[in-house]
Amino acid sequence: MAKATADRESRSSRPSNDTNHKVNGQDATSIPRDPARDSALSRAVQQIEKQFGKGAVMKLDDQPKVLEGIPTGSLSLDIALGGTGIPKGRVVEIFGPESSGKTTLTLHIIASCQKSGGVAAFIDAEHALDPSWAKRLGVKLDDLLVSQPDTGEQAMEICELLVRSNAVDVIVVDSVAALIPRAEIEGEMGDSHVGLQARLMSQALRKLTGAISKSNCTVIFINQLREKIGVMFGNPETTPGGRALKFYSSIRIDVRRTGSIKEGEIAVGNRTRARVVKNKVAPPFRDAEFDIMFDRGISYEGDLIDLAVLSNVVEKSGAWYNYGPTRLGQGRENSKNFLNQNKDLCEEIRAKVLESKGVISQVKSSVEEPSPEDE
Repeated sequence: MAKATADRESRSSRPSNDTNHKVNGQDATSIPRDPARDSALSRAVQQIEKQFGKGAVMKLDDQPKVLEGIPTGSLSLDIALGGTGIPKGRVVEIFGPESSGKTTLTLHIIASCQKSGGVAAFIDAEHALDPSWAKRLGVKLDDLLVSQPDTGEQAMEICELLVRSNAVDVIVVDSVAALIPRAEIEGEMGDSHVGLQARLMSQALRKLTGAISKSNCTVIFINQLREKIGVMFGNPETTPGGRALKFYSSIRIDVRRTGSIKEGEIAVGNRTRARVVKNKVAPPFRDAEFDIMFDRGISYEGDLIDLAVLSNVVEKSGAWYNYGPTRLGQGRENSKNFLNQNKDLCEEIRAKVLESKGVISQVKSSVEEPSPEDE
């Protein structure tokens, strides 16, 4: 009994493992630093900056705390991505089935970039870019750099030169599946070229990632879907180009068409769901749903109405949508048209939706005035 009591007293007299325990009578968190070590560290940092340039090494707190972003044209997707849209200085992958809205989404991002004074480039490896559709979405064709490379190596070299120029804000590569290695083009039809495209992407991304971060340029890769052969359980879908892009991407967005929007018997648009399956700058696995209309692309007003109803900013009673004492319209389409004609009210509702979501928007509104050419 006496031995057990002595053991308890011995344990109670030992110093605690708490991080705030005292060392030599002082809190561990307040122990003064060695001036000689600080001086040596300062000299080392100066030498590194002299040899490799300013910013080669820095304290983590010195970097900007809020990432700049580019609006996607869909407010719900901007919020799902963290509130700032597509982050600058990162690699982004957008993938999904055919005709799901991948290229349309990237063209909206390009239009938003140009609207804020940025420069955008489109590497059209599929040779399928429609200038009239891009113009309808708000892209300034005179300011858009377009390249239609012959090989995957040529596409990646062009992309690298544009990134290292420090003069381009957004580069879209459409698509990874169309980046054909030179050896495959020069070979015969039916030849086996195992792993060439994956090797090309892995090598290109190793070279590009650091330059992308330093130049604050966003590179968006559009990708297609393939199916694994012989998969009985789980998801058989995969994306071509190997695994490198999955690792190097800060954001991966899965875009799917979920239904048609009809006026009578005529389809006028698609209902689209975008799922953020990977996000290194905000919480992942968030969904966004929006309309892609065949005449104008992403319906910003329709997306805003859906968010406003979910956030209780706009009240829906029956078929009517009301914002306080203001009646927006009877039915969703009429309410969309009302907001499209009243931009100030649209901005007011947008601000309240962002406030209710707890998001401080770092990006400008994607509400655009209709251009005279489109009318």
